[in-house]
Amino acid sequence: MYLFGTPADKKPQKIAFLLIPGFSMLCFSSALEPLRAANMKVGEKLYEWKLYSITGQTVRASNDMELTVDAELGGEENIPTLIICASYNVEQSYTEKLASILRKLRSKGTEFGGMDAGSEILAKVGLLDGYKATVHWENFEGFTETYPNIQTELDIYVVDRNRFTCGGGTTSLDMMLQLIRVQYGLKLSTDVADVFIYQRFREGNNPQRLASDNPQIRKNKILSVAIETMEENVETPYLIPELAKKIGSTVRELERLFKKYLKTSPATYYRNIRLDIAQRLLKQTDFSILDIAIRCGFNSATSFARSYRNRFGQSPRTSRRII
Repeated sequence: MYLFGTPADKKPQKIAFLLIPGFSMLCFSSALEPLRAANMKVGEKLYEWKLYSITGQTVRASNDMELTVDAELGGEENIPTLIICASYNVEQSYTEKLASILRKLRSKGTEFGGMDAGSEILAKVGLLDGYKATVHWENFEGFTETYPNIQTELDIYVVDRNRFTCGGGTTSLDMMLQLIRVQYGLKLSTDVADVFIYQRFREGNNPQRLASDNPQIRKNKILSVAIETMEENVETPYLIPELAKKIGSTVRELERLFKKYLKTSPATYYRNIRLDIAQRLLKQTDFSILDIAIRCGFNSATSFARSYRNRFGQSPRTSRRII
């Protein structure tokens, strides 16, 4: 039974964190604190965690703070779920001994998560081969080229069977809120988000960065102009052939560029821009759902609701109540 697959079948859920020197304190605490808050909200231990390091000694984070751990990681322990927290200089910490320990844990049924560059350690060991995964956007291009057997997505987090990865920073908070939602329901997940004054659930398929800020995209004039044109024409969106003609490109070229850099089609990307704006309008305004649909380029509330549900997993009306 996968950790993210079904409601929890036992309490507490035991989760181990392996802290790699240089790990991001923000990413780690954003993963751990939702578990603590869930325990606090229900008044019982839903989650239990243990901290490991490669040596069993304290670990220095990227901000130079040192964290005491509970134990040295070994391959003989029973660890249902292990999340690797890493950020900078993972090459200096990766050893064949560590790889051997992780493989032993895999043979015993351990599920693995990677946060930020933790995905790179899992990839080096071969634990992500044949899986979908993500990594911090700064490492995305190199990661994709180095590990062709991994289906790499530039999403904030990715869950694929018994592997789950996130891009770093606060994306671990989104991933853990999703875990709580799957295991214990939307209400508890919302209550935990409220503890941190976190007012928006970001689904895993949200991009890590605004595309216009991505240096890889800025270098490609056709792609950057296409995205800027999409962002400037939300209420009356272009058809993709019209967009291609306007910016002096072709549909085929746009399809190729969006596939290469954004892992999606121009039409899907354009629609998601409009839906993301719609979600913000639901949160920040009292506009009617029909008015929001029209402002975001949908010709009816019905088509808007269908597209919104496909992207966010709930209706606009439900989303407005939650937000």
